[in-house]
Amino acid sequence: MPSSQRKNQRRRSTAKRRQERPARKAGRAAKAVPQEIRSRGRADQTATKPRTPQALVAPWLKAALAAAVVLFAVSAQSGFSPWAGIAPARADQSGSSPWFALRLPTLAPMTSVAFPPTTVKAIYYTSWSAGVPSRMEEAITLIHGSALNAVVIDLKDFSGKVVFETSSPLIKRIGSEQRRIGDLRQLVGHLHQEGVYVIGRIAVFQDQHLVSVRPDLAVKNATGGVWRDRRGLGWVDPASREVWEYAAEVAREAAKAGIDELNFDYVRFPSDGTLSSIRYPFYDEQKESKRAVIRNLFAFLAEALAPTGKARSVDLFGLATVRPDDLGIGQVIEDALLYFDYVCPMVYPSHYAPGFLQFRNPAAYPYEVIHYSLAAALARQARFAQTIAPIVRGSLADDPGDTLTPPAKLARFRPWLQAFDLGAVYTPAMIRKQMQAVYDVGITDGWYLWNPSNVYVPASVEPRQAPALTTTARP
Repeated sequence: MPSSQRKNQRRRSTAKRRQERPARKAGRAAKAVPQEIRSRGRADQTATKPRTPQALVAPWLKAALAAAVVLFAVSAQSGFSPWAGIAPARADQSGSSPWFALRLPTLAPMTSVAFPPTTVKAIYYTSWSAGVPSRMEEAITLIHGSALNAVVIDLKDFSGKVVFETSSPLIKRIGSEQRRIGDLRQLVGHLHQEGVYVIGRIAVFQDQHLVSVRPDLAVKNATGGVWRDRRGLGWVDPASREVWEYAAEVAREAAKAGIDELNFDYVRFPSDGTLSSIRYPFYDEQKESKRAVIRNLFAFLAEALAPTGKARSVDLFGLATVRPDDLGIGQVIEDALLYFDYVCPMVYPSHYAPGFLQFRNPAAYPYEVIHYSLAAALARQARFAQTIAPIVRGSLADDPGDTLTPPAKLARFRPWLQAFDLGAVYTPAMIRKQMQAVYDVGITDGWYLWNPSNVYVPASVEPRQAPALTTTARP
């Protein structure tokens, strides 16, 4: 080829490359879309790099077929419908609901398990965990392989959000629904089918949503603003009857969904922070004591929730077992014994001050701390039973054939135990020591395990094949 022709060909090649350079740059740019843009959705991706319909459909079709094979295999083995897992969820009033929600198979209506366990052994789960199907299946697997038989699930936590859909005009008006649990009734039904007793936990006076939307109910500081504790959390006034009715309404809605036991927490006055600056919009210490307020709340809940037929339990400070006063927060154990089925002292060893029982670090002595606390609680229960015996006998005077004894009128104890590291590393052996203390002191109604991260080691609880604890039926 003559040199003049080669020169002309090189010039044409160079011109062609220059013409194609913008297209090549555009192609590289399409491949280098930042993750935060690509994650927004398929529309953003196709806008930067056009793709044919076949290219879009083929990968999803392959993935869908593969998933279907797996799901049908699971369905054939367990009888669990693979198409009941993920479904669109309606946005809650806060607009923060996830795009999917737990939807378990439709079940026949169930209001309680067939035979509620006499000895309840439960593990705690947040509403966020309860709303994830895989987490609940993990819980069921752990329960089936151990002596566990129950779960405690947050239905209204410190945030004040009611985490399931209700039909209550009051709750709708307050706007506190946040549907973290897709269908509470179906979840409870599924747990019942697996033989799991379900306890719903309701935080009462620590309520960030109510503080926000009803600041007139909030505990105030000296300048009239919302008072906050050392964690920055607000509280509503424990003397507000509106707050009492709201808590009862949440409990009634939980009962409609089939919850077996209604558990109340944060039923007290604030205990930490700058307490001297607190101003209450309703509570008047000149007219009634904090103890009277909390006792009246207990009586109100007992009367309001009796028609539900559900068991009721209440969480108290662990120190309420050994202190005769109200701890400055209104909690006295004898008051709770009158109005609940179960009193649940939070006897976490890490929450006892240095010097308790002369231990420099009570958290390092779980058996001793819990045994002492619960023994004291049982002794107080026995003394209180004797105190009210004449009143109980008087109420039975019209029925000489009734042999009901005074203690049967009082709540039973079912303590919260520590399953988290604070003050000491809580190994499975440390957790089992707490359970042994419960058994050795003579409490037969069980316990709840608290781990805020909802992580439970199987070795922390007795295996299912262990000899059953001898129990006596409740009168």
